[in-house]
Amino acid sequence: MFSTVQDMGRRLYRSQAVPVSGAMDTLSARMANIALGNDNNAAVIEFTYANAEFIAETNILIAYAGDGAVLSLTIGDIPAERPVFIPAGTTVKLNNDPSGSRTYLAIAGGWDVPEVLGSRSTYLTAAIGGLEGRQLKTGDELSSIDRLTSTAKAILDSLQSNSPNYTDWSLARHLLLPAERKTIRVMHGNEFDWFDSNSQSDFLTTPYTLSSRCNRMGYQLDGRGIKRIKRDELLSTAVTPGTIQITGGGSPVLLMADCQTTGGYPRIAQVAAVDLPLCGQLKPSDTIYFKEISRHDAEMLYLEREKQLAKLANAVRNRYL
Repeated sequence: MFSTVQDMGRRLYRSQAVPVSGAMDTLSARMANIALGNDNNAAVIEFTYANAEFIAETNILIAYAGDGAVLSLTIGDIPAERPVFIPAGTTVKLNNDPSGSRTYLAIAGGWDVPEVLGSRSTYLTAAIGGLEGRQLKTGDELSSIDRLTSTAKAILDSLQSNSPNYTDWSLARHLLLPAERKTIRVMHGNEFDWFDSNSQSDFLTTPYTLSSRCNRMGYQLDGRGIKRIKRDELLSTAVTPGTIQITGGGSPVLLMADCQTTGGYPRIAQVAAVDLPLCGQLKPSDTIYFKEISRHDAEMLYLEREKQLAKLANAVRNRYL
């Protein structure tokens, strides 16, 4: 089991070399919170793969989203992307979903762990955030924050009973995702012209496969080698989740949530923000393609998704006015 508490990350301390961290798939994490009327930044549990379970020691109101697991009870599966009331004493299991790798569990109010540098996200390397700065283990107890939004209170009142219960509505996360989830849209990186034309073409047309060397810091990609024509040494410079660097051996590395804040490898591309959640669901042996997109189009797609998420949050709130 590899499970940690995450939120949208700590973004104000990168100048002090503190990584962003946060959810690998921010879209799924946000939608789980939106379904409950939580703040977008409320802490969630990020489950990597499945084979985990938890017991509700009190009545709880939860929602989950993502592609790594399906939550289930003895009476059957729990539907995703909607509020679910779980009575005290119920055991909830996570069964593997082969379509992805990560699942996000939100609870009404958010998980109650201390803020560190403005975030509840776990950063394992520095042992900060989350529950004691570490991944969750058998026997851990987590509580929710008592301060519920009016929406969460109304949802809880409408579902509370002696047995598991859920709403007749759900959020359609799939409508916010592109039809082809293995095509990742990218913009040219600052050092794109450091590589020969054949390598540039190969990068944008041939497949790459995630190697076993993948974690929350980044993914090593196997595929056509990338050849440099400019041999200058690059001073350590800014990198961020979604930056794709090329190692000295010519292999691409896709940086993810826990990546460092600076790096010395040339940057061939940057993943569009709207496609970073797709990357968060990748797992070893998955094959992906990179597709070029302009910075303007990437910005427009980002703004459109933010509008869609705001509409969803308003729709949930308005339903319980």
